[in-house]
Amino acid sequence: MEDPKAEKSLVAKYVKITAVVSLYWIISISMVFVNKYLLGGSSSGDKDAPLFVTAFQCAITVLCCLIISRLSRFFPQYISCPQVGAVDSTMVKQVLPLTCMFVSMITMNNLCLKYVGVAFYYVGRSLTTVFNVIFTYLILGQKTTLRAILCCGVIVGGFLLGVDQEGAAGSLSIIGVCFGLAASAFVSLNAIYTKKVLPVVDGSVYRLAYYNNVIGFVLFLPLILIFGEAPAVYRMITEGGVHFWILMVVGGIFGFAIGYVTGLQIQVTSPLTHNISGTAKACAQTVLATWWYMESKLLLWWVSNWVVLAGSMFYTRVKQQEMKANHEVSKLSTEDPEKV
Repeated sequence: MEDPKAEKSLVAKYVKITAVVSLYWIISISMVFVNKYLLGGSSSGDKDAPLFVTAFQCAITVLCCLIISRLSRFFPQYISCPQVGAVDSTMVKQVLPLTCMFVSMITMNNLCLKYVGVAFYYVGRSLTTVFNVIFTYLILGQKTTLRAILCCGVIVGGFLLGVDQEGAAGSLSIIGVCFGLAASAFVSLNAIYTKKVLPVVDGSVYRLAYYNNVIGFVLFLPLILIFGEAPAVYRMITEGGVHFWILMVVGGIFGFAIGYVTGLQIQVTSPLTHNISGTAKACAQTVLATWWYMESKLLLWWVSNWVVLAGSMFYTRVKQQEMKANHEVSKLSTEDPEKV
């Protein structure tokens, strides 16, 4: 006979996992749609200022970090996070290379989203896995197995088919695809540099996010001037309605929250489940976008999405099996070196 307490505990665990995964989906999908609205289409007229929108989101993230850090002092039993506030110049120098990657990543992500539709956004920047394999070899010297490379080939095939079908539908943006490729590359580089820089902030992802966004906001200020966004920023500040600024703040809060819920989802499930959840979320996001924007897509367009999704999931599974095999070998060598 099953223990009622154990059964109740298992149900509570499933409810928690479902709630966290649902929260991740809601925040992630909502953030994409809000950013698409804020960034506008391929031309937003005299209020075209994507760098300012991104810088504003950095500022909101910094503010959220400060608020939560202060709240943790008063409610330590409910909120646990490192104290942030003062910026150490030595740490800034060490974090700066990563922040350059971080700024490039979020800029290219937003510019890609600006020029392509939400439905095509996932495919448009789907080569992160491919760039990750390339950069881990070039920068870290780590080789990849043939099975993983074949999965990357599937992803590339899906990407090329998606670009072809987007062109056939007459909605292809070449500059959007270029920004998508750049975004994929910088997402991969950001992950690699994050691993290198984390020890500088004592392994605290929260403190790293604070420094990244503080430095990132400062870096964006000259970029806004260099790219001539100052007049557009002035018009946005003077003519933007309450609805616009509410969405600007909401977009910034979502930008902060996505980092937290991503870590939370990994914590209550596993890295593999997180990747599967992210892939499934992308599929749901694509379907929702075609419905929301009333877009009609050809069969081969949908096939390109399925190919990318399948390649990404197979790659995740292959890497999980490789990690498990390496762990078993490491464990065996520790227990009995003669058997290895």
